[in-house]
Amino acid sequence: MLNYPIKFQPILKDKIWGGEKLVKKLNKKSNLKNIGESWEISDVKGDVSVVKNGPLKGKSLKELLETYKGDLLGKNNFANFDTNFPLLIKFIDAKQDLSVQVHPNDALSKQRHNSFGKTEMWYIMQADEGSRLILGFNKTITADDYVRLLEEKKIMSVLNDVPVEKGNAFFIETGTVHAIGAGIVLAEIQQTSDITYRIYDFDRVDDTGNERELHTELAIDALNFSDKIDTERNYSSTKNSLNEVVKCEYFKTNFIPVEGALELDYSATDSFVIFICVEGNATITLEGTTEIINFGETILVPASAKNVTVKGNCNLLEVTV
Repeated sequence: MLNYPIKFQPILKDKIWGGEKLVKKLNKKSNLKNIGESWEISDVKGDVSVVKNGPLKGKSLKELLETYKGDLLGKNNFANFDTNFPLLIKFIDAKQDLSVQVHPNDALSKQRHNSFGKTEMWYIMQADEGSRLILGFNKTITADDYVRLLEEKKIMSVLNDVPVEKGNAFFIETGTVHAIGAGIVLAEIQQTSDITYRIYDFDRVDDTGNERELHTELAIDALNFSDKIDTERNYSSTKNSLNEVVKCEYFKTNFIPVEGALELDYSATDSFVIFICVEGNATITLEGTTEIINFGETILVPASAKNVTVKGNCNLLEVTV
């Protein structure tokens, strides 16, 4: 019953900075005009994904975790995370600049929020001309500098602008100041955490005229004030091969350009596998059950699966823990 390509119902998030690309380009279903995020696989409390296909349709991810345990997660992952899913998978559409923010590490997150930290990576799926990210500082500063520059509304002068285009990939460790700029659609792979410290929000106000909360003091202990942070990841694009993009203690992501048919052997992989389609489409077959994955869709393959066949012409991100 478990071994088939599992899709989940996207959890769509209305954001002050969101747009319409997740609906118009990634075919998410909504009448809202400011969809900023589509949570594709989530075990965050209050936002737990629900299966949308196959024999397990209607079951929540938490129910699957409690029923199938290591068969879903992998034996080692189950030993480490119990019935908690370790990753949160999103698509993000930034019609406007996102707030400048930082994520705390595991230790701070556990101490303050009883949560995991939030190490993450981004894969750029589409970028308007001139789009950029903010990643790190352009010079090393101190905590006192940080507070002063915020008070003077000059924090942008010390932030590092990075121009982007489709296919770029970035690894954002906890402590790295960052923001997604306007005009970008990306896939985000992160630890399961919704802890964000907002540093600067361009003095924006909501529909009622209120500014969003800033977390100036909380962020001080979380920030890496160095300008020596390496975020961009270069990777190969060998067809029908697993091209490593990011490998860290929290997840591994490979880029797979599929052309024709590809057989993947997971018999020695003690982890679930997530496929994120970042271009094109394909069929994914597992133990005789086939599911189509289109641009902007995500599929979960349980850890108990041994062999997966992918047929089509597409670019996939393959994620394991």
